[in-house]
Amino acid sequence: MLATFNASAPIGLIILLGYLLNRYRIAGPEIWSAIEHVCFYILFPSLIVRTLAGANLAELPVADYALVLLGAGAGMALLLLGARPLLVRSGMSGPTFTSLFQGATRFHGFMALAVIGALYGTPGLALSALAISILVPILNVLAVIVLSVWGEGAEGTSTRTILLRLAQNPLIYACLAGLALNVSGVPPFIFSAIEIIGDGGLGLAMMAVGAGLQIERVAQTKWLLVVGVLIRLIGMPLLVILLCWLVGLEGLPRTIAIITGAVPTASTAYVMARKMGGDAQLMANIVTFQVVAAAVTLPVFIYIAGRL
Repeated sequence: MLATFNASAPIGLIILLGYLLNRYRIAGPEIWSAIEHVCFYILFPSLIVRTLAGANLAELPVADYALVLLGAGAGMALLLLGARPLLVRSGMSGPTFTSLFQGATRFHGFMALAVIGALYGTPGLALSALAISILVPILNVLAVIVLSVWGEGAEGTSTRTILLRLAQNPLIYACLAGLALNVSGVPPFIFSAIEIIGDGGLGLAMMAVGAGLQIERVAQTKWLLVVGVLIRLIGMPLLVILLCWLVGLEGLPRTIAIITGAVPTASTAYVMARKMGGDAQLMANIVTFQVVAAAVTLPVFIYIAGRL
């Protein structure tokens, strides 16, 4: 419980700091725009490369573990895409759907690393890094496709345009580069440079999330926030537990898979929404409310995972 709190509380505080900096105009819109740009194109890719390049991925149950994680991500994505016609008839816009989609399918890999590292040490960190290497490329591709099709100004987007956006997404290249460096090795001085650059990304991204918060809009979107919390923080880990049972995944890999499913959505989802025409204000609120709610839900699923 304490480890979970220690991992989630700093995230909430940094988001609050970003909100206050923007609320009192200590940092204006042009500063936040520059921060989002640098995070998306430089800091986040460096963070992903560092994590994947330095992970020990050998001697892990890759096949069953990957099947569970990919099955959960694909299952949630298909569920939302299947429900989209009903959501549209209820008045939901395309950009709003993209933020709900990101909030349900993506995961806060670095919060997972913090919690898992505190609770399970090096073996848990290796499995967590493997989850990042499996999920981040696939989920980023899905998010880019959904934003390209239903983001603001995306009506009538051609297949060529979608493929071009995928080809221009730096996070996908970062995943590929990190996996390649994990296999080939990377000189220590280069790894150190990547590590120094990447370390700044998460904190700046969380401050940008806070700066994007529109508290006055909470009342207008409260049902979306509730849905976002329910499907990500409760629905996703339950889906992972079901798939673990069907596949036969047990022990520490099962526990790490459940925690991966139970953490909030990625803070990078807000930056992607801003850069690609999603509902950025809603995305900021979803990210923040999931972090707050995870202080309750995540310890529950960690307890369940340890007693299955």
